[in-house]
Amino acid sequence: MGQAFAHEHVVIRRGVRSRLPLIVAVHSRALGPAVGGCRLRRYGTWQDGLADALRLSEAMTYKAAVAGLDFGGGKTVIALDRGTELTADLREAVLEDLGELIASFEGSYRTGPDIGTGPEDMVTLRRFSPYAYCAPEAHGGTGDSGGPTATGVLAALRAGARHAFGDASCTGRTVVIAGFGSVGSGIAAGLAAEGAHVVVSDVEQSRKDAALASGYRWVEPDQALLAPADILVPAAVGGVLDEAVVPRLTARLVVGPANNQLTEDSVADSLAKHGIVWVPDYVASAGGIIYALSRESENHAHEAAQQRVEGIGDTVGHLLDLARSTGVTPMRAAQQIAERRLASAASHVLDA
Repeated sequence: MGQAFAHEHVVIRRGVRSRLPLIVAVHSRALGPAVGGCRLRRYGTWQDGLADALRLSEAMTYKAAVAGLDFGGGKTVIALDRGTELTADLREAVLEDLGELIASFEGSYRTGPDIGTGPEDMVTLRRFSPYAYCAPEAHGGTGDSGGPTATGVLAALRAGARHAFGDASCTGRTVVIAGFGSVGSGIAAGLAAEGAHVVVSDVEQSRKDAALASGYRWVEPDQALLAPADILVPAAVGGVLDEAVVPRLTARLVVGPANNQLTEDSVADSLAKHGIVWVPDYVASAGGIIYALSRESENHAHEAAQQRVEGIGDTVGHLLDLARSTGVTPMRAAQQIAERRLASAASHVLDA
């Protein structure tokens, strides 16, 4: 996507309370204020955290643009080193540091939970700025975005199935879900209700009992990608699809919420070459951000916000139709849709 460095604004700051590195990367505000979650995790170096923020903020620009949102892309990274113990006091301190940094953007960058943070952390950020989404409902937010994200993936999956199999129904199809967290479990429940044969996997063995109790089959994580399946749903870590794995996949459709599923863009060509329909992850996973922004920024009721999330199915259908009719990969079709919106917004700015 885009150039090696095309970001509008990047801030790298050491927190005055926590002394931890804080990174906010704003990729684009062409369509509106930048949005992107707050990631708190361990990195080998803070520069690794910066690389993560740059890559993920660019993906957020494309996610918002394809979803039809009037927002741009950004990302926050709090970079912990290997030796730092994240105590409760240190967590509070770094969130207060971040709250001040978010406030300094005056609404042009807005955040929410991501890996390592959750709705309760947004309560701390809201002491400094109103632009922290998905706080618990008791604090005026919409809470955990896992449910809307799962709803959006299911809508994307049905649209993908129509292209891959000629029928949107998943009844009788075997679906392997690699990742059984809050989003993966929601996807599993929706598919099981439709009559799919659900197989799940997770690196957390403690989730195996819950999966089996729900009537799902279990496959070990190192076998999940290549297990016999009609549909594969990457719902955990990224970087799982590479040139070596693609020829060994049994699934004809791959669609899931895990970010950055491809190790490199050329893997999209390999998937198409092997007759596998792949829905770009940033399109399939947009349900959480669509719901949160619809409710918290645009003041839509739950039903209207949910309907917008379901619209991901129409978006996926359109981009797969575009890919098929123009002979490009779904990745390139999604990029074309996003780039047209971004170019139109830029031209309006120039004309103003």
